Amino acid sequence: INISVFPPSNACIGRYILNMQITSCGHTYQRCLGDFYVLFNPWCADDPVYMDNQAQREEYVLNEHGILYEGVHKHITSRPWHFGQFEDGILDICLKILDMGASYHHGSDRDHCWRNDPVHVSMVVNHMISSHTTNSIMKIPENNDYLKGTKPFSWNGSVPILQQWYNGRCRPVRYGYCGSLASVMCTVMRCLGIPSRVVTNFCFPCSVENPLGINEIFDCTGKNLCGKDKLWRYHCWNESWMSRRDLNQCCGDWQCLDPTPLETGRGSACSGPTWVRSIREGELDLDYDGHHIFSRVNSNYVGWLSQNNAKKTKFFCDAWPCGQHLITKSVGSEQFEDITGSYKYELGSVKNKEANYRAYRRIHPGYCNASNCHIERELSSLKNPFLSDSGINMRLKMANCPMYGEDVQLHWLLENLRSDNKNLKFNLCAQIITYSGCPMDQFWKDSVNVSLGPREVKKIPLCISYSQYGPYLCDHNIMKVVAVSDPECGEVLMVSRDIVINRPPVIVKLLSQPRLKVPCTAEISFCNPLQEDMKNCVMTLEGCGLFKEPMTIDLGTLASNQQARTIVEFTPYRLGSHRLLANFGCHKF
Repeated sequence: INISVFPPSNACIGRYILNMQITSCGHTYQRCLGDFYVLFNPWCADDPVYMDNQAQREEYVLNEHGILYEGVHKHITSRPWHFGQFEDGILDICLKILDMGASYHHGSDRDHCWRNDPVHVSMVVNHMISSHTTNSIMKIPENNDYLKGTKPFSWNGSVPILQQWYNGRCRPVRYGYCGSLASVMCTVMRCLGIPSRVVTNFCFPCSVENPLGINEIFDCTGKNLCGKDKLWRYHCWNESWMSRRDLNQCCGDWQCLDPTPLETGRGSACSGPTWVRSIREGELDLDYDGHHIFSRVNSNYVGWLSQNNAKKTKFFCDAWPCGQHLITKSVGSEQFEDITGSYKYELGSVKNKEANYRAYRRIHPGYCNASNCHIERELSSLKNPFLSDSGINMRLKMANCPMYGEDVQLHWLLENLRSDNKNLKFNLCAQIITYSGCPMDQFWKDSVNVSLGPREVKKIPLCISYSQYGPYLCDHNIMKVVAVSDPECGEVLMVSRDIVINRPPVIVKLLSQPRLKVPCTAEISFCNPLQEDMKNCVMTLEGCGLFKEPMTIDLGTLASNQQARTIVEFTPYRLGSHRLLANFGCHKF
């Protein structure tokens, strides 16, 4: 007997058991025929996650290989990530996540019926990634202290994280960061049949008090002081594709889900699902957490100089607007796709202003009946005056693309826009900044007197040696260079530049043609570029379909300019396109 089962499009996802009952001669027998799984189906037109583009389905549901984009908006870096949604046991782990997160709907009369609704499933998964009180999948280290766990940036894929959580009795894995949290969520959503992707937002504001203003405070030397607000250099979240029946949507669209718990003024919480189009239109009362997501792509940057008498002064600067570059991996390509236009209209356009006015009235109820001109004045008051308003233009331009061990070379360009002489004194400094905007050690300071004749353009070379920044960089490969004018000279001018220090590459070379269930070898090589020894060197190898679990190789100590080569053997156990990832770590990074 052949039995075919056709679950309706509104069936709850999960594991089902198929039993057969046989009645013969007055006796009834029960026989279990097996079990099967029901998932969301983006190929089915009646399913709320239906996606009509085959190339997009292959990318956002079937592709196990992804790319995370990091760095800063002027220097975007990338690294591969294994989603691994089809690895053995991952589906059972994903369903366990739904079981553990069922308390999210505790007290609701929906019971398990919420499992046929991708909106509620996504809310549960979003909550379980890092916001659950006891059984969240992953924790973020407090105060950048991760000595009692794994370095957040050392993960290459979602599978080891999910397996460690499941095998560790559903206790949180230590530690992760926004990129790994969003990627794990992407794995779970794709595994359940919901098209998903990871998005990176550069210049991401995290403000406690003013949702539409982010404040950074500097002292007279240019040092970034630690305040309540943080300007993250980048932040990753998740987008999932579904039609929102709760919003009367008849077709699918992207919904924003941020699993990273962020301070909202009422405690830390994850955000979403939020319809991306509602963010662009400023319709913040239409959806979950719309005002949080809107502020994270539309806040105004405000820079302040704090002087000894605690007086704060706005300085002249050309600040990069928050949320002006949102990217994700392109369909069928290793390049990134700029999706900023999905979240906001072009800066300064009529539609952009209308969306801002609409959002401002919803964020600040006291302005519900305020005119657009009134709101425009309020928004303008949050901004710094432009450098050109002071008669001086400045920028810091990179002269090289520094790698670990190399000096940082910059050109400081100054232009006098007026017909009179300018004599200014500047304080310069360099400081380590974490990706989440936490200022750390200030390791370099200098002062320069600059004289500019009428309409004169001047280029001043700056050099920060590795010996100066190397001892402080650690796992954080971002530094901030600042030049700020002395307040005693009059108007305060400031120019800054975030600089990414590239890590040395790990080279992977296949020595034989990979074949299913046939041993294959590869050569992994790495060269120490520093003029000092690298201690506690470890190489971690990972690959879906290649390794059942990550392989760790202890390389010990590498002398200066020493090249480490190691041969590894693996047996591909699954057909398809696979990627071998090699991650190098030492006491330096």
